[in-house]
Amino acid sequence: MSETKDPLPRTTEDLRHLLRNDTKVKVAVDGVLRGKFMSKTKFLSIAEGGFGFCSVIFAWDIHDAVYPKELLISNRQNGYRDLLAKVDLSTYRRIPWENYVPFFFVSFLDPETKEPISVCPRGTVRKVVAQAEKRGWQCIAGIEYEYFQFQETSYSVAEKKFSNLTPLTPGMHGYSLLRTTLNQEYFNDLFEESLKMGVEIESHHTETGPGVFETALSYTTASRIADSATLAIVMPSFMAKPWANLPGCSGHIHVSLRDASGKNVFSLSSDEIQAGGRKDALYEDTRYMSQEGEWFVAGLLDGLADVLVPTINGYKRLVGGESFWAPNKVTYGYDSRVASIRIISPPSVPPSATRLEVRVPGADMQPHFALSAIFLLGLRGIQKKLALPFPPVSEQQAQGTANVKSLATSLEAATEMMMRPGSVARDVFGDDFVEHFGGTRLHEVRVWNEAVTNWELERYLELA
Repeated sequence: MSETKDPLPRTTEDLRHLLRNDTKVKVAVDGVLRGKFMSKTKFLSIAEGGFGFCSVIFAWDIHDAVYPKELLISNRQNGYRDLLAKVDLSTYRRIPWENYVPFFFVSFLDPETKEPISVCPRGTVRKVVAQAEKRGWQCIAGIEYEYFQFQETSYSVAEKKFSNLTPLTPGMHGYSLLRTTLNQEYFNDLFEESLKMGVEIESHHTETGPGVFETALSYTTASRIADSATLAIVMPSFMAKPWANLPGCSGHIHVSLRDASGKNVFSLSSDEIQAGGRKDALYEDTRYMSQEGEWFVAGLLDGLADVLVPTINGYKRLVGGESFWAPNKVTYGYDSRVASIRIISPPSVPPSATRLEVRVPGADMQPHFALSAIFLLGLRGIQKKLALPFPPVSEQQAQGTANVKSLATSLEAATEMMMRPGSVARDVFGDDFVEHFGGTRLHEVRVWNEAVTNWELERYLELA
């Protein structure tokens, strides 16, 4: 089977025609990418009504250990029952490095109510999109991933016990054209193979660090960018902070809203642009975003500390991260790469390109949940017409600014903030999501607290 440019299937008959020369189909679940191969006959029989999928995938951690806490969605008491997995026909693509096998994502519904379960990544994004659509808006986003790459395999890293790995290229070479020439076939294949997979790369370059690349995925709808980010995967590592003495790996998210006419909701009006920006009466400065855009930013500031960084390692990137441009305070600023929220607006870009860059997430984020959090917080800010608590500042200026909150410095502290009664996370995600997801994060904390690290051995073994 060769590459095709087939239209998206909409009916079972479309599917039969689309798969006429195939014998099998691959279906996948977001997060840690899991799934299964199905025969074409089986797939066609479940394409419309869905099929049972073991809910244990919501009770496993990333290494298939069952969470000890009885979480709401899947647990020993309910027998790790099946959930209803519905195929999303709009996610159709073919995998070029697997003989162009057809591929689809699935979403999960409660088998009794047929409603999306609270912790389904794709279902969460759909709820956000529906919330924006009620106001006549479309959620638009792009994601920039930084990641280390190694001349290793799954077998070799295990044999080396995940240490002394060989990077794709040595040295610190951000924006280097020489380093890409050394691996030009691989570098170019990332573009071409991703495009065949339906993942459009906007730009691609080396970052500072041995074997580090940054790949920016093209700006599109929130639902599609989340799926593309899941598939945009020599061996890459998306750990937020693999090495203590090197920069971490970010997962910067660019977002905006678009109305039914295609106008950017965050951009200024023509009159305001001609006047040189909006004049803010409270802080007596010039603003370069719409009022809705400012409310969106205020919503992010209000809840950013509750969400977005999901791993133990992710906080290693944020602790004392100023030297590597990783924000550790809840700040915003115009075209400031040291703030948590960077406002990109005129005069730096045309009004239509006005957007926010949320710089807190690392490359280890779950893109559906991260995008959902950003849009839910922002839309909450618009709904409540939240005021900006301080003028635009840089990270350094924020040190003495009132009302500036610090981000949590550990997964344990962040989870406690998220799960506290009345948290912003509970307001936007709901109690069911927070209890389940928070429970998985407390498990991660427990596993970490039980671990004995090389640092501890080197520091205490001889002298303690």
